[in-house]
Amino acid sequence: MTDPRQVHVVYPGSFDPVTLGHLDILERALRLFGRVTVLIAESGKAGLLPCERRVALFREAIGPEPRVDVQPFTGLLVDAVNALGANAVLRGIRCAGDYEHEWGLAGVNGLLSPGFESVFLLARPDLAAVSSSLVRDVTRHGGDLSRLVPPCVALALPRAEPSS
Repeated sequence: MTDPRQVHVVYPGSFDPVTLGHLDILERALRLFGRVTVLIAESGKAGLLPCERRVALFREAIGPEPRVDVQPFTGLLVDAVNALGANAVLRGIRCAGDYEHEWGLAGVNGLLSPGFESVFLLARPDLAAVSSSLVRDVTRHGGDLSRLVPPCVALALPRAEPSS
């Protein structure tokens, strides 16, 4: 059996933008695993921020953490995981719909790369509603982001005037 402190997991996503929920999953993963590589998809779902900006903001949000590497990626996740020599992929689960989606992806990834493992961490209840999509909506309407994203992200997002 592998010592969990020796396990290298990959935490992939678009992180457009990174939220407090994403950071909570990462923080909890660091208590379980020795190393985490955050892979930020170059083609994000919404295109709010360019990839290089998302990488920079994620790095700024976590500060100096020697056990975390943040980098962009393109292509198949299984190829990136194999190239990094990682043991597993880490995904946060906020609701049953997330689980169903991730379960399907894990199955296909396992077919593409035998031995591919997925690790799911459940979102804390107080952060389960926080998603990048929700943050983009709040941003568009000028809402308060302080309980949704780290301060560096709140400052970097293009903001609308608060609605009255």
